[in-house]
Amino acid sequence: MNKIIQEIQKGRVLVSDGAWGTFLQKKGMQPGECPEEWNISRSDDVFAIAQSYVDAGADMIETNSFGGNYFKLKNYGFESRVFEINKAAAEISRKAAGADRFVLGSVGPTGKLLMMEEVTEDELYNAFKEQSIALEAGGADAIVIETMTDLEEARIAVKAAKENTSCEVICTMTFDKIIGGEYRTMMGISPTEMTEVLVEAGADVIGANCGNGITDMIGIVKEIRQVNATVPVLIHANAGMPHYHDGETSFPESPEDMAARVEEIVAAGANIIGGCCGTTPDHICEVRRVVKSL
Repeated sequence: MNKIIQEIQKGRVLVSDGAWGTFLQKKGMQPGECPEEWNISRSDDVFAIAQSYVDAGADMIETNSFGGNYFKLKNYGFESRVFEINKAAAEISRKAAGADRFVLGSVGPTGKLLMMEEVTEDELYNAFKEQSIALEAGGADAIVIETMTDLEEARIAVKAAKENTSCEVICTMTFDKIIGGEYRTMMGISPTEMTEVLVEAGADVIGANCGNGITDMIGIVKEIRQVNATVPVLIHANAGMPHYHDGETSFPESPEDMAARVEEIVAAGANIIGGCCGTTPDHICEVRRVVKSL
């Protein structure tokens, strides 16, 4: 099977999947539960989420492993089960993806801050190494390091995945639109800074996830393209910005709203389009419809 980069080089726009966390909650996950442990105890429910995105037409499916690193799992007393939990996550998504779709092994931030000396660079590297190796062992085609705000942590994660697996490595950061219309992560990193550092670190694909609906993601893609015209770009947009009302969180953008901006974000330079918080298989189905028509 062709690798992701090869498919992009052929001129294809690829469709990724959507949100996972809200699905787990709908299936009964309680506050304080470890989402990644469901890969062991409730694998059928996890498989059903992956399958729903396959059925919606996604070309690639993530794994239920966002918080599967040593530091996050230690909060639940599962730090000795990193390999088991991540390998199972990849195996579940691989089963749903079959042979003709890609599996992206999801790797999120550790929650530890280098600048506060809560963790060392070596400790971060080893945590990302351990998780990436396990995801590859379970059948992941690529490692997607996502929702990063600290550029140094992102760089270390890319390095760990590149040096210890044969997977393609994707890295996305989460940006907020600040006064003046510029985009910055919580740590003050711009898309321009991200692009230069992550490409140099060896990332095969870069981009942005979470933090913005698809409209603001267009501006982020344009800034990336001003710096680098060729690196493949992945966007996982929220279904708009969350609204909180009576203890409930909702996202305002319908599948049709998201689909209406797909052509524009492709024109800006995005190569892979999927969803993050608030998106559903219906959103991905609509994205697929537009991509197919391009």
